[in-house]
Amino acid sequence: MKYENEIKAIIAGVGGKENIISVVHCATRLRMVLKNPDLADEKALDQIDLVKGTFNAKGQYQIIIGAGTVNVVCAEMQQMLGLTGGSSTAAAEEDQQPKNLLLRFVKVLSDIFVPIIPAIVAGGLLMGLYNVLTASFFADGSSLLSRYPGIDGIASMINSFANAPFIFLPVLIAFSASRIFGGNPFLGAAMGMIMVHPDLLNAYVYGQTAADQVPYWNIFGFHIEKVGYQGTVLPVLAVAYILAKIENFLRSITPSWLDNLTTPLIAIIITSAITFIIVGPVLRDAGDYLAYGLAWVYHTLGFVGGALFGAVYAPLVITGLHQSFVAVETQLIANIAVTGGTFIFVTAACSNVAQGAATLAVLLTSRNTKVKSLCTSAGVSALLGITEPAMFGVNVKLKYPFVGALCGAALGSAYMAFTKTLAVALGAAGLVGFVSVRPADWVNYFIALAVSIAVAFVVTVVLGKRAEAKEEANQAAKAQEAKETVDLVKQAETEARIVKAAAKALATGETVAFNTPLAGEVKPLDQANDPGFASLAMGPGVVVEPTDGKVYAPVAGTVQSLFPSKHALILDLDNGVQMLIHVGMDTVSLNGEGFKAHVSTGDRVEAGQLLLEADLDFIRSKGLPTETPVVIVNFENDDGDEVFAVTEVFTGKKEANQEAFKVLAK
Repeated sequence: MKYENEIKAIIAGVGGKENIISVVHCATRLRMVLKNPDLADEKALDQIDLVKGTFNAKGQYQIIIGAGTVNVVCAEMQQMLGLTGGSSTAAAEEDQQPKNLLLRFVKVLSDIFVPIIPAIVAGGLLMGLYNVLTASFFADGSSLLSRYPGIDGIASMINSFANAPFIFLPVLIAFSASRIFGGNPFLGAAMGMIMVHPDLLNAYVYGQTAADQVPYWNIFGFHIEKVGYQGTVLPVLAVAYILAKIENFLRSITPSWLDNLTTPLIAIIITSAITFIIVGPVLRDAGDYLAYGLAWVYHTLGFVGGALFGAVYAPLVITGLHQSFVAVETQLIANIAVTGGTFIFVTAACSNVAQGAATLAVLLTSRNTKVKSLCTSAGVSALLGITEPAMFGVNVKLKYPFVGALCGAALGSAYMAFTKTLAVALGAAGLVGFVSVRPADWVNYFIALAVSIAVAFVVTVVLGKRAEAKEEANQAAKAQEAKETVDLVKQAETEARIVKAAAKALATGETVAFNTPLAGEVKPLDQANDPGFASLAMGPGVVVEPTDGKVYAPVAGTVQSLFPSKHALILDLDNGVQMLIHVGMDTVSLNGEGFKAHVSTGDRVEAGQLLLEADLDFIRSKGLPTETPVVIVNFENDDGDEVFAVTEVFTGKKEANQEAFKVLAK
């Protein structure tokens, strides 16, 4: 596997294989359903180079990987986890469903439209290319096509290719929607084909056709209009839902031997009748009114409405609500003769480039190496229309770049609205998105993007410098306070240990020297990062930050217990001390992976004998600490009286089997 180590680290970072219900992906993110999202360790995941950011939304734990890589990572992870490619179990699908009804609706729209976006984008970009050939670029009002008539065939061919996804859009939507609604997607596609059959009056000329010229079916004296649904959205969604429900009902009551023969036939006949008599005409008008209403709002509110929509677009992306815009934009473009195009696309372009500019500005303000390494690729990606790495990996986490991006998006979108700049197709909402915009609006489009970029960059730099200055002051104050506290604590502890050790030594005890079981930096146990060990509740001792994973016996004795996960053992030493050597923190979760034991429970060992080997790099790759507590566990007797106490620690870097601490024994 290409990303085997990184995937293992991601699995460990989200709580292990047992915590993962399902994993799928979109254009840039792994979308995981976890049994307990609280087990996900964001800090550990951020240390993985492959991960560009993480967040939890709509019942999914989402990890930003990046376009072109996420699909490979997802496939390898599904193989490693033993999950089926791209799909979840029924339980996982249920767990994925947001509880909020609005979010559930948005998720349904997202699941329907995201798979068909490539087809719509391809058609949109071809439409943009056709606009380039036919737009009046030259001072005399001529176009490339009029100046070079020889390319007429090329232009005509491109126009045919561009229109196809929109003319047959009901087929794409019906196929995708039937799959989501639980029906047979191929039966849904057949229903979509019926809705755009060539025998029907084309929907694009329906509005210009006189009422007495509209063809119809005469069914027992009842006239049903023979009108197609090219370029429509709402009628197709409703029809796909109705078809799926009818199909499933028929399958539940039809004998299996008759099912394949009658269910498709009856389902298509009933759904077709409902479509052309009731659902189609009503929802076609509803879709038209929706498009008219949105166009009216955009043209009426002007730059104020543009600024507001631009400011809230990025927060909508965070919630995932922006996925529903594809359906709205498709409706706007389908009614382009009335609406003039879609304003959502140009607003999204302003928001995207603003996010990219803010991320690039972080390069000038942040001193975090991990963040800076992400900024260049994520920022450029956002300028081209893919914002997830920039938004979730940098801007939202740091907050101030996100504020800068919102300012840039608002002002750029305000200019778009003021100049009535619209897109006539879908595509990459960024610098290259001009091909989806009316050629007459190209200049205004680039001016708006320039405004978004400049404002977002400047505001982010200003806020970033303030944030860095404030952070430096806070860090300096914390460092000084911590230093003073540590100095006082160390002084008090040293004095206490000396007094206590001297008193016991003068009483009845004797001092025993111990070597460090493994090479590394030796520190008093109370300086361990794990509070359980640092509190000395488990016994006195030292903590070693190892430089080598080989663990040796400090004194001759017997292996009282070797843990099944091989990450720790307890030695019953000949001098009466029972010693716990615990390699790393939370390493029990590795289930023995990365560890090799050279002894077993009950084995006799000599001083300096090799006991364990730990792969420190592997442990760190899992996001786990490698610090190793060495603890005297029988420091008290049954009456609670102290039996052993650490009297002196020889701190600093030590080789294995070098003297590290002394113990006072009663």
